[in-house]
Amino acid sequence: MKKSKKENLDKFPQVQIQKPQQKKKKVDPLKTRGINYIDYKDTRLLQRFVNEQGKILPGRITGISSKMQRQLTKAIKRARHLALMPFVSEDFKP
Repeated sequence: MKKSKKENLDKFPQVQIQKPQQKKKKVDPLKTRGINYIDYKDTRLLQRFVNEQGKILPGRITGISSKMQRQLTKAIKRARHLALMPFVSEDFKP
């Protein structure tokens, strides 16, 4: 006697398919503070967007818009050139 296909499927447990969760959009930290222009002399603000090694954090991590990310990068590079910020952290120097 042949078993029907339905009987064979009953032996396996039913798997529920989960819907992908929607990611929460990051809030721009500069817009919430009302900052329209990033000044290279404001090293306190610029230090928030640099990691421990001295690398500039990407916009997908910080939540900054692409326009502000370009301004931020330019301001950090200017501050480094004028020795307001270090190029490399003290911990990572050889």
